[in-house]
Amino acid sequence: MNRAKQIKVWAEVGEELKSLVSGNTSSRYHESFQATAKKAEQFNAWFTSSSIATAIAGIAKMLESEKLENWLSQYPESDQATPQKVGIIMAGNIPLAGFHDFLCVLLSGHTALIKQSSSDQFLLPFITSILFDLAPEMKSRTAMVDQLKNIDAIIATGSNNTSRYFEYYFGKLPHIFRKNRNSAAVINGKENEFDLLLLGRDIFTYFGMGCRNVSKLYVPQGYEFDEFYRGMVPYGDVLQHTKYMNNHDYHQALYLLNGEKFLTNNFLIIRNDKSLSSPVGVLNYENYTSDPDLETLLEAEKDQLQCVVRKNGGISFGQAQFPEVWDYADGVDTMKFLTALS
Repeated sequence: MNRAKQIKVWAEVGEELKSLVSGNTSSRYHESFQATAKKAEQFNAWFTSSSIATAIAGIAKMLESEKLENWLSQYPESDQATPQKVGIIMAGNIPLAGFHDFLCVLLSGHTALIKQSSSDQFLLPFITSILFDLAPEMKSRTAMVDQLKNIDAIIATGSNNTSRYFEYYFGKLPHIFRKNRNSAAVINGKENEFDLLLLGRDIFTYFGMGCRNVSKLYVPQGYEFDEFYRGMVPYGDVLQHTKYMNNHDYHQALYLLNGEKFLTNNFLIIRNDKSLSSPVGVLNYENYTSDPDLETLLEAEKDQLQCVVRKNGGISFGQAQFPEVWDYADGVDTMKFLTALS
C-alpha cells in the first residue's frame, strides 16, 4: 500500500475513533468499543473510561489527513520490496502509550511486531481491527507477539532500569531505547483561574502517570499556593479513585512520619523537592528567583524533561497530553530512524 492510500485509511480510522468518543451509538464499532473499554478498565483500574476516551481522542486528532500529509512530506517514501521487521516494546503507564510508534512503523513501510504491555492488552487490538476492516492488506504487516525474535530493528519504551535489559538483548540492532522522562510547568504568579484550571488537566490526566504529565512546578520565590489549589478543585473527583487515593494517603503518612513539610488539599500533595519525578498524588516544586535563574534550572534538566508547560512559550497550559503527530517522545525523530532502515 503506498503512502497516499495509507494516509487515506488512517484518516478514516481517525474519523471512526472521533465518532466513538463523541458517543455515536450508530457506529458499527460502538458495541465492540464499549466492551473493549470495559474489559480494559476491569483489568487495569488506572484505565478509566475517561482516560481511555482522552487517549483515543488524542489519537484521532493525530490522524487528520492534512496533518498526516504535512508531517510525512518531510520523509522519503519507502520503495523496499521487503519491509524491515521492527519490534516495538510498548509501555503500559497510560492507555495506548505505544500507538505513535506503531503508526510510524506502518507509515514508513515496515512490518510491526508488537510486544504489548501486560497492563494494556485490549485497546490497540481494537484499533487495529478497525484498520484491518478498512485495509485488510495491513494485517500481514502487523503482529502481536509474546517474544521478539528475528527482528531487524527495535523501538522500546521503559524505565531507566529496563533500558539496561533492552541494551543487553537488542543493543546490536538499530534501535531507539526510551528511558524515564518527566514534565514540568512554570508558574509566574500572574496566572488567572482559567490558566490554573488548564494546568490541572496537565497534572491529573491519566492520574499523573504519563511522561507528559506535569510532575514538578517551578514557582517564583515566595509563591503562595492558595490560588493554585483553588484551580485544582474541579479535579477533586480523584477522591473517588481508590488506587489514586491510596497513593496520596500513603505518601502523606510517610511524610508525616518523617517530619517533612508539605501542603495538601486532601487529594494533591505539594512538597519542596528538586526532583523532576514525583509519586502519584504528589507534585514537587522548586523556587526560582528570576527569569535567568529559571532558564538555568530548566537547561540543567533538559535531557530529563519531556515537555515544559507555561503560559508564554513552550507548551500551553492544558495541552501537554495532546501532542501533535510530529511531536516525538524524547525528541528522537522516529520517522527519520525508520525511513533510514535498509
